This record gives sequence, structure tokens and C-alpha cells, in this order.
Amino acid sequence: MDKKELIKNIPFSEAVDFAGLVDYEEGRVVSRTLASRESVGITLFAFDKGEEISAHSAPGDAMVQILDGEARINVGGKEITATAGQAVVMPADVPHALYASSQFKMLLIVVKRPVDMGNL
Repeated sequence: MDKKELIKNIPFSEAVDFAGLVDYEEGRVVSRTLASRESVGITLFAFDKGEEISAHSAPGDAMVQILDGEARINVGGKEITATAGQAVVMPADVPHALYASSQFKMLLIVVKRPVDMGNL
């Protein structure tokens, strides 16, 4: 039986250290996509110190789980400092930005609204 995996770029049926799946690179933001579907996206990121993602909004609620280091996250004008073990939820359609206070790694999960084909 040949089936398409819904989650990719990660070993199946074993314990996995998320932080070990992405490495820091000087002057870069590194990412590894684990799922990219119509209703959900899951991506791991590693930010070098001083790197950032400028203000933008997403079509779904976005949650970041900090795996290592420290980030400053601006959500709709509110500045939040998050460290390893903490999570921040950013509501759909609200501008947000991330800045690496130190090197940091995060797991990003974006849950999108379903598309209602009847309204097209």
C-alpha cells in the first residue's frame, strides 16, 4: 500500500528532539517544513542572533513554541519576550514580527480557516 505522508522531513515511529532537526547558521534563518497543507502548517526554525522576520500577518492562528534561546515577539504592537519552554499564540490576521535576542529555535504551527468552496 502506497500512501502519501502528511508529515515530512522527520523520522516516524521514534522519539525525536525537535531542536536537533535544525542547525544554527551564521547570519541566517534556517527552516525545515514538517507539514504544509491547506488547513495546517508546521515548520521548525533556527534563528541566528539578530535575525528577524519582519511584521506580517497570517491567514490562521499561529503558535510558536520556543525550543532554545530567546526571542522578542511583537503581536499587534505588544512586545513579548519568550524563552525555551514557552509558547506564544498570534491570532489570525494580526500583524506580528519575531526578533532573535539570542540564537533561538522554534516550532511554528499555523492552523488556517477551512476554505468554504460554496462561497466562491
